[in-house]
Amino acid sequence: MSGAEAVLTILGLGLITVLTRSFFFLSQREMPLPVWLKQGLRYAPLAALAAVVVPEVVMTQGVLIHTWQDARLFAVVAGSAWFWWRRGILGTIVSGTAVLLALRLGLGW
Repeated sequence: MSGAEAVLTILGLGLITVLTRSFFFLSQREMPLPVWLKQGLRYAPLAALAAVVVPEVVMTQGVLIHTWQDARLFAVVAGSAWFWWRRGILGTIVSGTAVLLALRLGLGW
């Protein structure tokens, strides 16, 4: 791909992104959404987060992990336990990261 083609591709993708994201803002009136769609959209952030996080936790190099001695598994358990105990995002991140670092640096997992 030449430099001109790359620039044209980036501009085209940028234009498409702006148009699709601003579609709802261009209308003069509010567009009604069906109730079933509103209820379904409530779960979209959780589904997107799970689609990104779960493969990172259970896979390495595109293959499922085959041992329980993986620091990521224990970090997920620690972070989940903190969240169910205190319901705080910052504590969840800190506890999961602390366990991950302790196991990776301390035990070499």
